[in-house]
Amino acid sequence: MKDTQINVLKDISLDNPIFIEALPGIGHVGKLAADHMIDELGATKFAEIYSPHFPPQVFVDEDGIVENMINEFHYLKSQGKNKRDFIILVGNAQGLSPEGQYELCDTILDFVKEYGVKEMYTLGGLAIGHPTGESRVFGAATNFEIIEILKEAGIEIRSADGGIVGASGLLLGLGKLKNLDGACLMGETPGYFIDAEAAESLLKKLTTLLNIEINTEKLDERAEETRKMILKAQQMEQEIINRNIGSGEDDLRYIG
Repeated sequence: MKDTQINVLKDISLDNPIFIEALPGIGHVGKLAADHMIDELGATKFAEIYSPHFPPQVFVDEDGIVENMINEFHYLKSQGKNKRDFIILVGNAQGLSPEGQYELCDTILDFVKEYGVKEMYTLGGLAIGHPTGESRVFGAATNFEIIEILKEAGIEIRSADGGIVGASGLLLGLGKLKNLDGACLMGETPGYFIDAEAAESLLKKLTTLLNIEINTEKLDERAEETRKMILKAQQMEQEIINRNIGSGEDDLRYIG
């Protein structure tokens, strides 16, 4: 595989859908929230992304079955009081390199625009390095109108406090160039463990913005599944690093 490929599994038609991205990142806050949203609302997978920019590895599940590094698009139709359609992007990897991130995000945006996407929410975690009480949710957006909407939902605005690394930030930046509006929601988290509480806080703010309802009782179960996945990924990453050190090759580091 030389280029990023999108495999469309099902032909669908959507009406002005909202795009939601939640790939692995700090505390896996966004990923937990989006995976839970997919399960609770019964979203359907309709496309997959495979890319040479993903980490050079596969997962092996409890039954010994190999799982590829992948991103997946799911869709929902006529949800909530506003009867909106949604496209949700989740997965087990981001691009390894800056060049890979740009190529992947550009491909993702062009793909969702084909379905009529004009607005998006990207989801992630905001690491503070120490335990929190009730996790706050911070936001940043592509224009002042969305900033006001975030404020009305009780989301704290992150201002002049560093960047947003990885797909959650880059999708918004490249989206502005493609006339897509959006916001990034970040759940406050220590940053060194899988944080279901931060994911719950994030999901509550997101559902307020989207005017939909989602039960969050099973988020702790989802967090435990994610912990197992991350442990496997860390073990494989360390094996790759050890082999590269032994062979004198450049180190491979995960971005995002």
